Amino acid sequence: MSRARRIADYALLGDLQTAVLVHRTGSIDWCCFPRFDSGACFAALLGEPEHGRWLLAPAPESRRIERRYRPRTLILETVHETAEGSVRVIDFMPPRGQAPDIVRIVEGITGRVPMRSELIIRFDYGHIVPWVQRVDHTRVAIAGPDALSLRTPIEIHGEELTTVSEFVVEPGDRVPFVLTWFPSHQSLPEPVDAEVALAETQSFWLEWANADRHHGSHHEDIHQSLLVLKALTYAPTGGIVAAPTTSLPEQIGGVRNWDYRYCWLRDASLTLLAMLSAGYSDEAAAWRDWLLRAVAGEPADVQIMYGVAGERRLTERTLDWLPGFADSRPVRVGNAASHQLQLDVYGEVLDVAYQTVAHGIEGSESGWALMKRLLAWLEDHWREKDAGIWEVRGPRRHFTHSKMMAWVAFDRAVRMHEEFGRDGPVARWRELRDEIKAQVEACGWSERKQAYAQSYGSDELDASILLMPLVGFLPADDPRFVSTVEAIRRELSVDGLLLRYRSHAKGDGAVDGLPPGEGAFLACSFWLVEVLTLQGRLDEAETLFDRLLSLRNDLGLLSEEYDPHSGLLLGNFPQAFTHLALVEAALTLAKHRPLRGVVPQS
Repeated sequence: MSRARRIADYALLGDLQTAVLVHRTGSIDWCCFPRFDSGACFAALLGEPEHGRWLLAPAPESRRIERRYRPRTLILETVHETAEGSVRVIDFMPPRGQAPDIVRIVEGITGRVPMRSELIIRFDYGHIVPWVQRVDHTRVAIAGPDALSLRTPIEIHGEELTTVSEFVVEPGDRVPFVLTWFPSHQSLPEPVDAEVALAETQSFWLEWANADRHHGSHHEDIHQSLLVLKALTYAPTGGIVAAPTTSLPEQIGGVRNWDYRYCWLRDASLTLLAMLSAGYSDEAAAWRDWLLRAVAGEPADVQIMYGVAGERRLTERTLDWLPGFADSRPVRVGNAASHQLQLDVYGEVLDVAYQTVAHGIEGSESGWALMKRLLAWLEDHWREKDAGIWEVRGPRRHFTHSKMMAWVAFDRAVRMHEEFGRDGPVARWRELRDEIKAQVEACGWSERKQAYAQSYGSDELDASILLMPLVGFLPADDPRFVSTVEAIRRELSVDGLLLRYRSHAKGDGAVDGLPPGEGAFLACSFWLVEVLTLQGRLDEAETLFDRLLSLRNDLGLLSEEYDPHSGLLLGNFPQAFTHLALVEAALTLAKHRPLRGVVPQS
């Protein structure tokens, strides 16, 4: 079974505190309650049905399956056509009240269709079989701190540690199922009226959609990606997770399987700009405030990622009882990269401070005081080697992108003084900005490749260098940058899409300390769309952008990577960074200027 599944076959549901993935056949194979980073109670995504899932589908084989989101919502409608007739399954998660719910409504369309619900609950990522009992008209599963209740008017019975319902639907029938998580030491939550919850959930998403102020080209594409970002938001704090999943492989059968259920500082400025560009100032402000709380403290202790509430201990471990998606091991939870030194995040944080004020969201004195402390630390440490944007697990290097983003940090500090009167040692910031730029131009350049290289003294190329004009480091038509773009397209393209870099088993190119092999990194190709736009190569940019849009699944969702050879989406899904890059590329295409609005120096 596991080998037949595709990441693209999944749909996303969310309630702004956690999310689930629903396979097109009707099986919820991934669910973490009560938060994105909690232990999964359905972990079949990374194993088999016995590791937890909830299948709700026709008992006879479906001849045809079609699905869609109700327009501008995350309410999933799946129509199954069988020999006996057709049914519609409506799946959604109501925006969070006291407890998280998954609501499923089976609606008869034609004929008499036998249906079957199979609920297999396995807490702690498929490891713990709960104790299941009947309480009044509710089935309750309990193990340790977790409890789930299932309510439905349909008769329920047990079969081999599975909670089963069998029933028949006819035209006009609507049969509800509601699964609710609650702490096991608390009493059973109040019942949820499925039809009322459906109406309220639709109203919530439509009201949110109506606040979207962007109505130019690619409007629907942009809004669909913003909808994903909204669903990946942890509403109590404003943090946005990189993805709702862990360990979906970057190569089928490979070891590049990471936990992305955390908040990366690197996503900060792009998220802020994407939300502000579409009119979602509340989300932008909440994300800015989350970031300031997360990085508060000693500048030396700033991490590249945090938990959804700002947690710093994201200890990485493997779950050896799970075989992984399509036998891709190991399955990891936690992320050891959280303690890496990645100098580029300081540039992202300072860019957030600048962009927030530039877009009319007032900053605070305490926030600016924190920025100055970060700048003071960076002044002493920007010359160090680091792990770089791709969080490599090999030796530290002087990554060109990292130095470029250190330049961004001091550039934005200077702009904060010049444009908004913020105080600080601006003369020193200017000196550092100039020193870093001169070093990058001298040490980051490869004469042999006629391109800016991945790291100092190397001839390896890296698609992150495409960000140079997007952050204002160089104009897009600078001769050296033009040459770099051509070199990147020549050496990193696979069927027209870009790898992050060439992974090698050994030698100078063995930068990441891992076995080689991964898909094309989709955000990099979206960056190329922007670069081509800024170079006036609009036909090429539009063609590539349309190609990238065609890689989305039928619901408009994208993962981290794509394998041009197999046609498979790869990596954690859906991926915030990819959808952010899509939004930025679409807006750059529409405006013919960098979204960050920073004009490069001549």
